[in-house]
Amino acid sequence: MSPLVEVDNLTKSFPAAGGATPVLRGISLEVPPGQFLAVVGPSGSGKSTLLYCMSALEAATTGRVRILGRDTGSLGRGAIAKLRRDHLGFVFQSYNLIPSLTARENVALPARLARREISAADVDRALAEVGLAERAGYRPSALSGGQQQRVAIARVLAVRPDLVFADEPTGALDTESGAQVLDLLAGVARAGEGRSVVMVTHDLEAAARADRVLVLRDGVIHRELIHPKADDVFAAVAGAS
Repeated sequence: MSPLVEVDNLTKSFPAAGGATPVLRGISLEVPPGQFLAVVGPSGSGKSTLLYCMSALEAATTGRVRILGRDTGSLGRGAIAKLRRDHLGFVFQSYNLIPSLTARENVALPARLARREISAADVDRALAEVGLAERAGYRPSALSGGQQQRVAIARVLAVRPDLVFADEPTGALDTESGAQVLDLLAGVARAGEGRSVVMVTHDLEAAARADRVLVLRDGVIHRELIHPKADDVFAAVAGAS
């Protein structure tokens, strides 16, 4: 099957006094269907920038990013927005829930903003999948951090995107809540539906739960690990520091 994401010699620089600061320095990778990929590395290694470029939230400086076979560099803003809306899901450390809406309304909101039909059954199914069926009528202020993050994941599950991008999804959670979130993300990729998850994290034990781990250093891929143990990830990141 064709990769869901293809990255070819990707570079990304940001303007700075006296010139540009390079963050990514020629990264190439593919994400096949059904894979849970984690990206780790020391602070400043380019992890989040890579995720933003892979998901078309940031434009590459040079190189190419293809999502579902489409070269994002050749797409206009409207086409990119449609690609993200129709095929991608996002989970961030900040839950991005609307405080005045209930959990059920927050889950339904993206589809309704996109004028896509979503049934009450789809919303309730997604909340049940994350264990929050009984909290569907609660607003975010009445939910714990872990519950709010699970609502954010239910929002993604409800529209069943081909790709989920997660940036530090467990960063603000306790151990138990973080483990629940990781189980949910892994379940997206391992459900046998050809969907994939790309996660950036500082939590090396969380990364070890992925199928594949990329270790970044100074904007390049330093190591690639397949089905690693936590000790393998810790050793690889220590070698990249």
